[in-house]
Amino acid sequence: MDKHLSLTLLLMLLLCPKSNTESQTSCPYRCQCFTPLQVLCAEERMTSLPKNMCRQVKELIVMTSAVAYLLPHTLEESPQLTELVFLNNALRSIHAQAFENLTQLQELEISGNPWLENLFMGTFSQQRNLTKLLLNFNRFKTVLPGMFDSLKQMETLQMKGNIISHLPMFLFLNLHNLRVLDLSQNKLEEVKRETFFGLTSLEILKVNNNLISNLTCDTFHTISQLTELHLEGNKISELTDGIFSVLTQLNVLNLRGNLLTTFSQEVFGFNVSNLRELNLKGNRLTELSSLSRLTSLTDLVLSSNQLSSLPEDIFRNVTLLENLDLSENQLSLLPELIFYNLSGIISIHLHKNNLRRLEPKLFNDQWLTQQIYLSDNQLETLPPGLFDPFIVDYTVRLHGNPWRCDCHMWYLHDWVLRNNDIIQRQDSVLCNSPGFLRQHVVASVDKDQLVCRVSADEMPDLRSCSIQAFDDTMIVKCKVDKCSPMTVKVQFQEDDGSITEHVLKTEHSECSNGTRIEGPVH
Repeated sequence: MDKHLSLTLLLMLLLCPKSNTESQTSCPYRCQCFTPLQVLCAEERMTSLPKNMCRQVKELIVMTSAVAYLLPHTLEESPQLTELVFLNNALRSIHAQAFENLTQLQELEISGNPWLENLFMGTFSQQRNLTKLLLNFNRFKTVLPGMFDSLKQMETLQMKGNIISHLPMFLFLNLHNLRVLDLSQNKLEEVKRETFFGLTSLEILKVNNNLISNLTCDTFHTISQLTELHLEGNKISELTDGIFSVLTQLNVLNLRGNLLTTFSQEVFGFNVSNLRELNLKGNRLTELSSLSRLTSLTDLVLSSNQLSSLPEDIFRNVTLLENLDLSENQLSLLPELIFYNLSGIISIHLHKNNLRRLEPKLFNDQWLTQQIYLSDNQLETLPPGLFDPFIVDYTVRLHGNPWRCDCHMWYLHDWVLRNNDIIQRQDSVLCNSPGFLRQHVVASVDKDQLVCRVSADEMPDLRSCSIQAFDDTMIVKCKVDKCSPMTVKVQFQEDDGSITEHVLKTEHSECSNGTRIEGPVH
């Protein structure tokens, strides 16, 4: 049962004002009448459908009742119904003639019945005007051949959340107006070519969370008008080249939560100009080749895979891309030109990878980007100018990285101070090193503390310097070769580990042959 629909109905029941005396006399017992056209019956003790219902009523909703059987001619007094909904009831059996008189019915739902295991042939034989049939979250194991033959006007058919293991041949043969087919959360093991024979007008196919193990080019041969194909939550481990080549109108392809280890644009052949959304989240991808033929792609989800590297030309020609999610992979480095010419991209999700550094020109073409997520990587610093190309308001995530707060942090430190309002979770952007700044918030660190230790090879020649000590005073004298600015920092460390720092700078107008630095010794 659709949880949102159920909640909406319950809220309607709780918030709807009580009927006045006149309306109570015309409204069926144990039911609520919102309008003269709508009746809701939600009573756990109700074991049979209401009698003597007004002939004005067009919509009847029965939910959370104890109704277990729909008998022949149960609804014969309400042939005017156009919508009939059974949600979360105790239905065990529906007679083949239960809906015989409901010839005006346009929408029918029978969902959320844990003891309803089958439907009889002919149950929908008189519903020639039916456009929507929902049979979700029951216990259907099979669907009889010819069950839907009379439903030539049907546009939406849902049978998700059952335990259907196979579908008979030609089941959808007469459904020439079908637009939405949802077979999610069943036990389908294989979809054969004949299953979808005749669905030439099908636009949306959802086969989510089943156990489809084998797909071939013939599977989609007769449903070439698909605009959305949902195969998420299956056990698909391989896609053969050209498998989607007949789906020339495809806009959305969802392969989330399968077992794919590789993915190639060759699965589309050369007919991929309309594909806008591709979702490969939660597979086992370790390799991804070029997607350059997907020139209409706007949304690409590759998160929660095992990608450790990507080719530089993978997004070449995919210039309409707006949303890219590469999070939760094992990427350690991105080629500098991987996002080249993707000037319309809005969001780039790179969080939860193993990125150790970023190339300076990585985002050079991303002027309109609004979201950059770099959190939870292994970044210690960022190259100067990395964020400079962005010209619109945007948000950044930087937390969860082992930032090294030394002289290489100057660009990022200045940028953080200037842009603190766009950094999400700024208080979690912490220094990991050096030791005396560990766990300090980057924005709270003084720039003068961002220093680098000098290695032996980089140590200047100190032979011209001398040190003299008198009581609590130390004098350092160094001769310089020419007039030049110089900065000297002296740090005193207390017993408790705290640091006191003094900074001395020479001015151009005061240059001399020697620079003297004095300070008390503690």
